[in-house]
Amino acid sequence: MTTPDPHTTPDPQATPDPPVSPQKRIDPARSACVLIGVDDYTRLQPLRSVRHNLRALKKVLTDERIVGIPPEHVLVVENPASAAALVGPVNRAGKLAKDTLIVYYAGHGLLDHHDEEHLYLTLPDSVEGEPWTSVSDFLLRAAIRDSSAERHVLLLDCCYSGKVLDGGMSAADRGLRASSQALAGVHGSYVMTSSSATRKSYASDPATCSAFTGALVGTLRDGLPDGPPMLGLHDLYKAVREHMASGGPGPRQEPQVLDKGGIGALPFARNTALEPAPAADTSAPGTAGVPPWRHRTVAAAAFVLGLVAGLVAVPAGGDWWRERHPRPAGGVCSDRADLLSYSDALDKAQVSGERVEGLSALALTGEGRALALTDNDIGRVFPLELGPPEALDPRPLTARTLRAPTGAAPSKWFDGEGMVVEPGGETILVASETGPAIRRFSLATGRQEGGPLPVPKAFRSHPGGHAQAGRTLESLALSEKGEYLYAAMEGALAVDGDARGRNLLRIQRYQRTVDGEYRLDRQYAYRTDEGMYLVELAAVGDDRLLALERQYVAGVGNTIRIYDVPLDGAPVADEETALYDQSADVFVEHTLLVDLADCPSGDPGVVTVKGPQLNPLLQNVEGMALGEPWTTGPEKGRRPLYLVADDNANAEQITRLYALSVRL
Repeated sequence: MTTPDPHTTPDPQATPDPPVSPQKRIDPARSACVLIGVDDYTRLQPLRSVRHNLRALKKVLTDERIVGIPPEHVLVVENPASAAALVGPVNRAGKLAKDTLIVYYAGHGLLDHHDEEHLYLTLPDSVEGEPWTSVSDFLLRAAIRDSSAERHVLLLDCCYSGKVLDGGMSAADRGLRASSQALAGVHGSYVMTSSSATRKSYASDPATCSAFTGALVGTLRDGLPDGPPMLGLHDLYKAVREHMASGGPGPRQEPQVLDKGGIGALPFARNTALEPAPAADTSAPGTAGVPPWRHRTVAAAAFVLGLVAGLVAVPAGGDWWRERHPRPAGGVCSDRADLLSYSDALDKAQVSGERVEGLSALALTGEGRALALTDNDIGRVFPLELGPPEALDPRPLTARTLRAPTGAAPSKWFDGEGMVVEPGGETILVASETGPAIRRFSLATGRQEGGPLPVPKAFRSHPGGHAQAGRTLESLALSEKGEYLYAAMEGALAVDGDARGRNLLRIQRYQRTVDGEYRLDRQYAYRTDEGMYLVELAAVGDDRLLALERQYVAGVGNTIRIYDVPLDGAPVADEETALYDQSADVFVEHTLLVDLADCPSGDPGVVTVKGPQLNPLLQNVEGMALGEPWTTGPEKGRRPLYLVADDNANAEQITRLYALSVRL
């Protein structure tokens, strides 16, 4: 092992100064983390290892048996397009963190020979020799200092990352400068870097984590057999440094560290090596089995210009790693939603001789199980085995045909668009645009039970009401306790109109009676985004909804957005009063949860697309179902949200199933 530079790195065997009380520890429940990664560059070499870094780190940091930071306190920022997009999440996490704020960055690191003070963190459009296209480490450190947390941890995996420790000072002044300026004004801080101020960092295999992060994740996951029950950050640092020093052939990296306030000695992670081993985990490439730092290959020399770049990827002829290891779709879509997986396995599928097509509604019936409703002339409900949300693998089962009370198959009158499973799981309610109507069906027989639910007169199509043909009842949602049923119109009533292209819609709430029937209760006024229609609802508790808005423009494609709609205390709309001239406070407030166009679609060609779309993931999404909150694992505290796209029995459209993780 090469001796660390004494001016930037304390002796790995030394106890950080000052010592801390053994009773103290970093409290994960009161901590927050920002994981920032840039892998997709327009002018620099891509770094495919970075996405593995983000996923693997999030997994170990949120794992309750290792660290246990609440998943909702971990912000993952992939390919931030601006300084604000990189630094902003640090400010948000800083408000969440009361104990410790952890900030991690992986990507190319740049130096400017005209500015010896700073390291530059790159963005997707960063350019060598143009430091204004990158983000100075000063901005990142300033955001960290503004946090209200008691302690701050900065982890940097990029070339020349040790620059943050010396600030470009002479060797004689580095120790003083590092101690006083790296995170000035912070009660306690710990900085760990993947390399020194003058050395590169390496990401040899695009299918695995980078060398430094792979070693860090592997140590956290596997523990230290000779270590204490609780590992501190300095225990991790020493193990990572030793692993990297004893690795295979290739350029050597020497991680650096600075500990201000004895943070490195605080218990941080459980030593899993002293606990019963769980089943093997191969979900984090480069961290399972033999540690990746034992298989590093030689990386070529970096560019040496006005700026020099790294984290260094292994260059080769063409983008061979894109072809052999294309980046899959998935990742952060917004600060409250991640795309876990998607599947086209249902597209043009058949089961028992019937086509699985025209899926317009989705309802969960248990863990990994759902019902999908068709909007064909002959309505059917397909049971689905979904597979795990992080790796959807849907399998349709024989459909149940929905029939009239006599048992005859309905013809033409049925255009099913919304569906909920009633308490007990034996019956479903289905909203059909034709009429419109809401009917109850037995899942055992498929027959309609009883008469339709009452529908406001204005919701009926002309000449009986004011609804637009084909824009009537499109969605249903049943509150989680089953007390309320919500039904919404897809488009505006003729008497309500729009406001500068924003449809003015009505959501009808029903109250369930003691005999299991439903009575009209109250209406809410809802204003869509410009040009959008409301196509589905999902209930969160009893007085909160998720609203799915959709638009299709020929030559452009689909727009799919999901909004969070709280109804507690929301104004009640007068069903006799037109909405077109009402004031803004008549309409329910709603905030954007996720725009599906913002979800990472992976490398070109990974996601099948037919026809123009702004994002290959986009399709004609019509169905939505919200699952129960996760109580364990990396998604703890979040909820699975499933979406399904209606192919309209059209060869140019795709039946696509999506699984997202959302924070509500």
